[in-house]
Amino acid sequence: MASDYSSTLNDLNPKVLKCAYAIRGEIVTHAQVLALCDHPLLLDRRETKALFSADSIERAIQILDQIPCRATGAYSHSQGIKGLRDKIASGIEARDGFPADPNDIFLTDGASPAVNSMDLQVHMMMQLLIGSENDGILCPIPQYPLYSASITLHGGTHISYYLDEETGWALEISELENQLKTARSRGVNVKALVVINPGNPTGRVLAEANQREIVEFCRKEGLVLLADEVYQENVYAPDKQFHSFKKISRSMGFGEKDISLVSFHSASKGYYGECGKRGGYMEFTGFSPEIREQIYKLASVNLCSNISGQILASLIMSPPKVGDESYESFSAEKDAILSSLARRAKILEDAFNSLEGVTCYKAEGALYSFPRINLPDKAIKAAEEAKTAPDAFYAWRLLNATGIVVVSGSGFGQRPGTWHFRCTILPQEEKIPAIVSRFTQFHKQFMDEFRG
Repeated sequence: MASDYSSTLNDLNPKVLKCAYAIRGEIVTHAQVLALCDHPLLLDRRETKALFSADSIERAIQILDQIPCRATGAYSHSQGIKGLRDKIASGIEARDGFPADPNDIFLTDGASPAVNSMDLQVHMMMQLLIGSENDGILCPIPQYPLYSASITLHGGTHISYYLDEETGWALEISELENQLKTARSRGVNVKALVVINPGNPTGRVLAEANQREIVEFCRKEGLVLLADEVYQENVYAPDKQFHSFKKISRSMGFGEKDISLVSFHSASKGYYGECGKRGGYMEFTGFSPEIREQIYKLASVNLCSNISGQILASLIMSPPKVGDESYESFSAEKDAILSSLARRAKILEDAFNSLEGVTCYKAEGALYSFPRINLPDKAIKAAEEAKTAPDAFYAWRLLNATGIVVVSGSGFGQRPGTWHFRCTILPQEEKIPAIVSRFTQFHKQFMDEFRG
């Protein structure tokens, strides 16, 4: 029964319920033609075995066997190719230690060249949950701006909860409770909570105990937990470990009917960063069959995600294993990338903390640092005269002077009266000392210019 679940049809946007898309309805589902990989004829050539590892060839054959028409340009099932969803479900199960159902997984990509898999995932969820401006979503501040933009685009109410910078961007349950209470007192129907772990832009990795508190909060308050877990492989702090919210909820003894959870993952992020492939997935758990029909309908409107992206998403969740020919080279490359990112994060953290008026907490994960900068009053006044935010003013001056691009904290949200900028840790490691040198020189000149 739908009423046994924490979310019901009454929680959905009524426009979704009214939507119909007959060409992907019940009848066509049974006649669906699945798509294939690119260039299958390569498998018949002698030189292929010399150029590709045996396990890579075997994996390609397995995928081709799952996609009868043998060409990536065809349509697939709206949720994605069943065999690839099987692989992802197996990967989730291996990661979490709890069962995963391929029918809970929706493979996604972007709807246009400007939209990647995460964009489409978030827009789909906001379309599903927001029916009017009275519907609200709790989002962190600072946050990846996609969430606030999507909520606004779909006509909902963005409810900010502030991460605690003084404790290294911790997520305090008391803050969630206060913001939820305030929103409900204004008559807002709060539908969901967004949590980004590891954090973007903060780089914070949530502690397991904190995740348990978040799960209990959502269960108690009847909120859908929207878990952005796209940087799950990028954890640098030795005392931290990534745990999916699904794993946490199941380890607490909560089942399908106790909490509604959507997990996001993307091939555009992580240590692989295949942004152009437009591949990712959403795992839906804790939703009634009636709601799942509506989710499938929304997926059907987009027909299906691109096959190359689907394949990539499955490979991310089922990498080479011990004994495979490519395992050692894969592991060496992955470890080298993650180790280098950890070193880059540390170098930048130390550099920022050495600057006058700048404090930067450790980037425990993801791909970013989010330093706080205390700007002189004279600089703040100059920014006001330029009709721009003070941190944006600083970022513009930095760009013009050095060619270094950072994004102002005002673009991600921040407590009033504080200023930040987001800096990626992605420049090549050998180039970072020169970047630090230019940044340090600029900052000293900027502070000297606007001091007193």
